[in-house]
Amino acid sequence: MSAPASPNADTIEYWNDVLAAKFERFRHVFVGASDVHSRRPLERNGPEPGMRVLDVGCGFGETTLQLAGLVGPGGSAVGTDCCRRFLEVARADARAAGVTNAAFELADAQTAAFEPEFGLAFARFGTMFFADPVAGMRNIRSALAPGGRLLMVVWAPIEDNPWLAFARAVVQRHLPAEASVPVPGPGPFSLSDADVVTRTLTAAGYRDVALERTTAVVQVGASVDEALAFQLTIGPAAGLLREWPEDAERNRNSIETELRAVLEQHARPDGVWMGTSSWAVSALG
Repeated sequence: MSAPASPNADTIEYWNDVLAAKFERFRHVFVGASDVHSRRPLERNGPEPGMRVLDVGCGFGETTLQLAGLVGPGGSAVGTDCCRRFLEVARADARAAGVTNAAFELADAQTAAFEPEFGLAFARFGTMFFADPVAGMRNIRSALAPGGRLLMVVWAPIEDNPWLAFARAVVQRHLPAEASVPVPGPGPFSLSDADVVTRTLTAAGYRDVALERTTAVVQVGASVDEALAFQLTIGPAAGLLREWPEDAERNRNSIETELRAVLEQHARPDGVWMGTSSWAVSALG
């Protein structure tokens, strides 16, 4: 897959230079929280045996390996991501597991030159970061063979995701008022509105768009300390801390104290557990 210069170049650079190491550190937390949101959609609407499947924004490749298992030896799964480190881990995991029908390619799904050979294009939290969502989803559609379909999982609105919403609210209270204004553009909640998703996919040429909600209480840290570190490193709260470093540093003790107090309310003997919510979006190409 070749690609021209990407309109997502800045985002891609940020994933490679800043976020990759953070996600690798907390891979077990994020993947554990994400798995429940892809498991049921794949059981209900996943690929058929023998199918060739594209996994967009595959990250560390967990879903690509799952897809490879679902399609069996007569099928194959190709995971794409813009982050080199994620793909290095994915390839190593595939080798260690002896999975031979999964491959991984470095690509920006908005600009990659796909061949129309996939019966299913799947994504778990991998389609929310396009500079131009319609262009990105249209390009993914170009990878579908005749009769192919899309199945993607995206976060529902942040208000329905207290595991991230509470930390953002705490941090915002300690930052300037303008930090509370949502920043438009790519981000984990850019496709959280059902109407926005439907309009985006329709404009990109998809048909029969349908959304199904998944809600689940998941472990967001094996301990309060780990859950606190996760919130300070990944997600909307961490993003605000990076955008307002001086204010964040000045108020860090108060921020951490408030975050810890909330997390302690959700602590169990087996970790910290909080609510999450997503959409499983299906459409015909």
